[in-house]
Amino acid sequence: MILTERAKTVLGIRYLLKNEKGEIVEIPEQLFHRVASYVAKAEELYGGKPSDWISKFQELISSLRFLPNSPALMNAGKPKAQLAACFVLPIEDSIVSIFKTLKDAALILQSGGGTGFNFSSLRPKGDVVRSTGGVASGPVSFMKIFDKASDIIKQGGARRGANMGILRVDHPDILEFIRIKRTESLNNFNISVAITDSFMEALFKDDYFPLINPRSREVLRNVKAKEIFNEIIESAWETGDPGVIFIDTINRSNPTPHIGQIDSTNPCGEQPLLSYEACILGSLNLSKYVKEGKIDFKMLKQDVKIATRFLDDAIDVTHYPVPEVEKMHKGNRKIGLGIMGWADMLIQLRIPYNHKKAFALAEQIMQFISKNSHKASHELAQERGVFPNFKSSVWDKKGIPMRNATTTTIAPTGTISIIADCSSGIEPYFLLAYKQRILDTEFEIINKYLLEIAQKQGFYSEDFINQLRQKGTLRGMKGIPLKIKRLFKTAIEITPEEHIEMQAAFQKYTDNAVSKTINLPQRIKKEDVAKIFLLAYKKGLKGITIFRYGSKKGTLLKISDAYVAECCEVKGRAPRVTKLHDAI
Repeated sequence: MILTERAKTVLGIRYLLKNEKGEIVEIPEQLFHRVASYVAKAEELYGGKPSDWISKFQELISSLRFLPNSPALMNAGKPKAQLAACFVLPIEDSIVSIFKTLKDAALILQSGGGTGFNFSSLRPKGDVVRSTGGVASGPVSFMKIFDKASDIIKQGGARRGANMGILRVDHPDILEFIRIKRTESLNNFNISVAITDSFMEALFKDDYFPLINPRSREVLRNVKAKEIFNEIIESAWETGDPGVIFIDTINRSNPTPHIGQIDSTNPCGEQPLLSYEACILGSLNLSKYVKEGKIDFKMLKQDVKIATRFLDDAIDVTHYPVPEVEKMHKGNRKIGLGIMGWADMLIQLRIPYNHKKAFALAEQIMQFISKNSHKASHELAQERGVFPNFKSSVWDKKGIPMRNATTTTIAPTGTISIIADCSSGIEPYFLLAYKQRILDTEFEIINKYLLEIAQKQGFYSEDFINQLRQKGTLRGMKGIPLKIKRLFKTAIEITPEEHIEMQAAFQKYTDNAVSKTINLPQRIKKEDVAKIFLLAYKKGLKGITIFRYGSKKGTLLKISDAYVAECCEVKGRAPRVTKLHDAI
């Protein structure tokens, strides 16, 4: 196991055990053994021997071919170890429900999890509260309370609270919700609008759309769908929020509709969940499966099987801070096996990120992982039994016994990809050279694959490195083969529809959802952002998030102004679209 200095720093800050004085008392090898041995304890519940699996789990993790989500790395082996990353909690229209949810969220955030909420059941601002004779303050006011509470809660002693706030597009307060980040800071919330098929139909017809009081179910007023949509675009263009989730698309993939409808996701949007549901995630590092220019599918198949078992075991050894979550998670046993290192794999195979071969390979890879994780879950069901809510589920109707209601999710992998020294999630490279500050330490990162190719092809030089540091991209640099420039295109050099095409390729064979940021240049027009959202719906995405460079402050990467100006000049034109978000 070879760890970079940046990886060691992150492990020391977040993951390695510390004593009461805050001194590190663990080395990385011990961390990986701690995680493997703790999770393998679940084997005893089914008559197995943990010793049979500890070495397999540890080898998979310590090789950096697979890493579980951060709470598992942080908490495994500790008292009351909570290993899940993703949670959704319900909010009903009463003070008791709202503040019970806030209490439950505090416990989850403290344990290292991220929480999602749908505030749509709360009565709109100004509605009469019959029990008191007063008027309701509306869902946005309660979001602010949740945000303040999250501000003072550190997840697992190392992470700030992360939340997703969602409001249905037919809620009377939807415009206030959409605009909130233009005027106020909700530092611990990503926000998304839950868009319905009926809203999209009204939008395409340029028709009016009803806003409905969630308590009385009466239509309070009708608004042009275009007015709401334009406000979404304005706010997304200006601040990066809100994103959107296509809630009906999500529920068409709900594996347990008999248990309930999905109305929210985790903070990064890749994990749609029922109320009180949780999910444990893990990611395979695809950069490790390229051998001599070819993908080692045999090793990948073997690792998918082991990783699926690891994630299922993790459910049984997790301490759930909220009893309702334990019941629901063990009822559906959702896990989310995903990937990271996708951009690295493409470079090793010499396939440009935005090439049609890359989109085809994305489908092939994810279909392979999905097929084999489903097979592993089916085999676990035969060995251990189906998930308790199996009867009347989609899997029951298909006649396929399954241990887990879902098995695949593609997460952003911000921190674990640093540990694994690979590209994050399915994202392209944001920059080829940059500086990143982690607490008091600044790291310079230069793409290792580019350096290797530059040395082999003879264009490596001190001047090359200096230009790369200044620009962050190969665009405009002389003496670089055009083929290499195309291979190493960065995020803002890739067109919006190519970003969407990649997300759609992976979504096709992913049970849950896909976390992907559509990176945009600063000069992009609002009408082009609107086309991007429409294309995402047409392509069947479950959600979409955009980031226009310069729309938010506080990036952790030092980015060259020359790079931004150059990319914006090139990409400022309207993207070729048809009519129809973290370094750490």
